Amino acid sequence: MHRRTLLQLAAWGTLGAVTTGCSSPPPPAAGGVTRIAYGSDPSQWADLHRPAGTPRGVVVVVHGGFWRAQYDATLGTPLADALAAEGWAAWNLEYRRVGNGGGVPATLEDVSAGVDALGGTDLDLTTVLGLGHSAGGHLAVWAAGRSSATVPLTGVVSQAGVLDLRAAAEASLGGGAVQDFVGGPPDASVDPLQQIPLAVPVRCIHGRSDGNVPLSQSQSYVASATAAGADATLTEVDGDHFVLIDPSSPVWQTQLDLLADLAG
Repeated sequence: MHRRTLLQLAAWGTLGAVTTGCSSPPPPAAGGVTRIAYGSDPSQWADLHRPAGTPRGVVVVVHGGFWRAQYDATLGTPLADALAAEGWAAWNLEYRRVGNGGGVPATLEDVSAGVDALGGTDLDLTTVLGLGHSAGGHLAVWAAGRSSATVPLTGVVSQAGVLDLRAAAEASLGGGAVQDFVGGPPDASVDPLQQIPLAVPVRCIHGRSDGNVPLSQSQSYVASATAAGADATLTEVDGDHFVLIDPSSPVWQTQLDLLADLAG
């Protein structure tokens, strides 16, 4: 089966157009993978994928799935392995989701605690970047705005992130996923668009043919952020919602370039 089809089945349980050929998954992290719990709940853990040598920085991988329990951190595993192959230490973060104890505030508390748990590792935390897809893009950008972070994010790449929760709720994205996640009107405590400007750079990347999270989500966030004086950019690419989490696609190199630029 084509890799894109596998990604779509895993992430959303739907079939879609396949635009890439068969490919092998990235090799496991050369430096090994270690699972680290940051809480007592079965969903409070992260897998640390280490590169072969000294990491060039840390990337926190935050998976998507409209914050729902049936979608888990296995979605981020290929990205974490691909990042480790490029010299990054990748922190593939799991968290409680709607249906297994998550939602607001539990999911946000987990993401915050999960990022801060990097402080208990031996990693150099000078550069800690967020990389989040879809709902994970929302969580990564939200995490970058924390005012009391033990381990602050130094930049974020939002992969088709849900960054305007009010518009997403009005459009009933994901069949009411925002309402299920928030439990009420999305205010500034949960909505990235209402939290601008952030003190760290945000790089949005979005497929022009995205049928799950509209391109307007990234467009409106970047327009509002830059108008407020924030460092935010949008890279539009050919492809759908899932091309961004396919390390075998040309779009993956674009994302590696964005991370490298953020690392300086």
